[in-house]
Amino acid sequence: MLLTSNNINWRANWIVRAAVVTLLAPVLVGCDTLTSLWTPKEEQFEEPADKLYNEGLYLLNNKRDLKAAAKRFEEVDRQHPYSDWARRSLIMSAYTYYQAGMYEESITTSRRYIQLHPGSPDAAYAQFLIGSCYFDQIRDVTRDQDRTERAMAAFEEVVRKYPNSEYAVSAKRKIDVGRDQLAAQTMMVGRYYMERRDYSGAINRFKIVVTRYQTTRHVEEALLRLTEAYLSLGIVSEAQTSAAVLGHNFPDSRWYKDAYALVQQRGLQPQENRSSWISQAFRRIGVGSAG
Repeated sequence: MLLTSNNINWRANWIVRAAVVTLLAPVLVGCDTLTSLWTPKEEQFEEPADKLYNEGLYLLNNKRDLKAAAKRFEEVDRQHPYSDWARRSLIMSAYTYYQAGMYEESITTSRRYIQLHPGSPDAAYAQFLIGSCYFDQIRDVTRDQDRTERAMAAFEEVVRKYPNSEYAVSAKRKIDVGRDQLAAQTMMVGRYYMERRDYSGAINRFKIVVTRYQTTRHVEEALLRLTEAYLSLGIVSEAQTSAAVLGHNFPDSRWYKDAYALVQQRGLQPQENRSSWISQAFRRIGVGSAG
């Protein structure tokens, strides 16, 4: 483009204006900063602790918005962190998150409560809530049982640390459910090996049920499967022992009838070898064995 004197003058004026604006910008920003410093800040409104707590309680009791209820309880802790209301609100927040199915939030809040108030009567309940969060997420036996194990560990802490609390009995019952769940999965894997004639692999699984989960309903079938697996491997003494221990401890079990029929087909009888790990396992845990 041909630069005439008018064009040059116009561009020069534009450059000067831009430079002036650029130079003034920090000054203008500085003025805004000074103005904000001189302008008094609006004080943050602090609500009474009992008001916040009761609002959370209202939302919880009416099931209107459990997440909002938990947030109101948390607000008590935020605005009044050293008050008795804060302690009460923290455990209520953990409970509300649990009721809302927000398990990770409930676990985190419960752990924080235990850390801040380990000697509180509600510490046992906070620990019980942790176990309950994992317990409610237990999957079927075909899936990973990590949550089952975590639930059992949390409930065992309730029993160990708070044996006289009202939650210890319920914790023990849920531990039993968890043990049954783990035993069921172990049996499933053992049957899988049996179907593929991997008898050594199957025996290792059934051994876990007999030694670790002996008080569950699955131990009877585990003893039958041990009888079957040992007979398949030609280890007659262990097969007889398994059948004998099964018959002595569960004489009316349908599994014993099957085990008895298996050894009888070989022209044998159930007979206990007291040096067998099966016999030792039952005696060690305090369950009677065949004489």
